[in-house]
Amino acid sequence: MESFNQQIELDFPNGIQLFIKREDLLHPIISGNKFRKLKYNIAEAKKLGDTTLLTFGGAFSNHILAVAGAGAEFGFKTIGVIRGEEIESKIAENPTLVQAQKLGMQFYFVSREMYRDKEDADFISHLNEKFGNFYLVPEGGTNKLAIKGCEEILTSEDKAYFTHIACAVGTGGTFSGLINSSNEKQQLIGFSSLKGAFLSDVIRNFVVKTNWSVNDAYHFGGYGKVNDEFIQFLNSFYSQTAIPLDPVYTGKMVFGIWNLIHNGYFSKNSKILMIHTGGLQGIKGMNFALQKKNKEILQYDKN
Repeated sequence: MESFNQQIELDFPNGIQLFIKREDLLHPIISGNKFRKLKYNIAEAKKLGDTTLLTFGGAFSNHILAVAGAGAEFGFKTIGVIRGEEIESKIAENPTLVQAQKLGMQFYFVSREMYRDKEDADFISHLNEKFGNFYLVPEGGTNKLAIKGCEEILTSEDKAYFTHIACAVGTGGTFSGLINSSNEKQQLIGFSSLKGAFLSDVIRNFVVKTNWSVNDAYHFGGYGKVNDEFIQFLNSFYSQTAIPLDPVYTGKMVFGIWNLIHNGYFSKNSKILMIHTGGLQGIKGMNFALQKKNKEILQYDKN
């Protein structure tokens, strides 16, 4: 499948036009930016003759499921190092891990303390001893090959038409690819899904252009955090546009853009392109957590 730009056909002030690039439709499992990030890593693993992909992630990680899907599609064994030993006994309650397991992924559950050492040479050596040789895909998938893939998100038409590009930011790889491939006259806004202002420093490691900024005002308390207003916004957006948004990344970016538009942030006749980075598989897990708290849930649970 291919992504496409869908206009949000609603009335916005000052002649502003708003579009969303439907990267979520690229692949049914290897969704959105994960498809882009894994493209050249898969090619590199094949070139090196590796037959196993190993990566890291949390219990509801889009990245974990995408790597499992890539392994099933391209003929790799897959290993997911999962943060939190206590989750091992609760796999059946976790739709992300259930699906990844069905796709053939083997799990290795580690303590949060051990997980923090995921980039440590001794820990990688331990993983080699346990599992043999593997191609290492970093947590979230961000490396130079991932950024190369994300540089392909924007088309030449996108670079010529839009004044602003907006994207959610987790590890910084997707946003870095967008910056690298952008027209320098465009303004790029990354919306942090994490609490803390450290992402700009990470992104500077991968880019040289200066036509970008990271907005950290719309993370709702941190990674995976939501509130009633935000859930209501996502449901309202879906009812008006029929576009499902994930509540961890893209949804927060769209909320931020919506808020900025209606608070006069953008100049007259701005043409804004939002990047839908996928992640819809996480809706089931979010709804499970919301139901346990007797909260309003997202009304477009992905099957």
